[in-house]
Amino acid sequence: MRLLNLMWSHLKVGVANELHYRVNFFIQLIQSLISLTVGLVSLAVVFRYTNELGGWTRPELLIVMGIYILMGGVISTFIQPNMDRLLSEIGDGTLDFALTKPVDSQAMVSLRQINFWSLTDVIIGLIVVVVAVSQLQRQLGPWQVLGFVAAITLGGSLVYCFWLIISSIAFWVIRLYDFVIVFQAIYAAGRWPVGIYPDWLRVGLTFLVPVAFAVTVPAEALTGRLNPMILLGTFALAALFAGLSRLIWSLGVRRYSGASA
Repeated sequence: MRLLNLMWSHLKVGVANELHYRVNFFIQLIQSLISLTVGLVSLAVVFRYTNELGGWTRPELLIVMGIYILMGGVISTFIQPNMDRLLSEIGDGTLDFALTKPVDSQAMVSLRQINFWSLTDVIIGLIVVVVAVSQLQRQLGPWQVLGFVAAITLGGSLVYCFWLIISSIAFWVIRLYDFVIVFQAIYAAGRWPVGIYPDWLRVGLTFLVPVAFAVTVPAEALTGRLNPMILLGTFALAALFAGLSRLIWSLGVRRYSGASA
């Protein structure tokens, strides 16, 4: 209950802060529409010369693109702002203000910053997914919907754990700010199903950076491609990443020396 109250309090503060700069909404909306346009143009170019790409039809690839935009919005709204702030406070030695609060420190640093206007990408991504599903020549069953919800939840959890692991390394290594640029470049590969890439890149996008679990696996659930064993493996990997991220965070906090040290 305390954690839920914390989430609600930071959400209200984040929304109040963002509403002071409403022009940011229009800037974010323009950026989101440009990203959507680029994606639609890319699909149009591809399907001008073929009827499918790696076994994926046009509506199915539109689902992939919608989930890619949606997950990108989740990252920009909830994950990246908090991890950016964490990196900054570790470097400045001001993380004490979060660590001394009477709540779990990992929860505290993960929930206190919300980029409200980035929810625009979440909404646009959902609209794209709904439109793409309506273009499929088959109806979704309840198991497909449940599989999608489970897959995208696990995928988001994996991305969060991955970011926390990298950010926690800042307790030992100072210069990690370039990681954001590198992650965004790698995440851009998620605009397409990982199965179309060479084996070496497919492995990297699956196990080194969990792009496949964040985008392709949820899309496979909606398109009837998802094997229950893959979903089970995603759950196991998410549990592994959760434990590993918690361990690295705990070790880093013990090593931390801040402004009050």
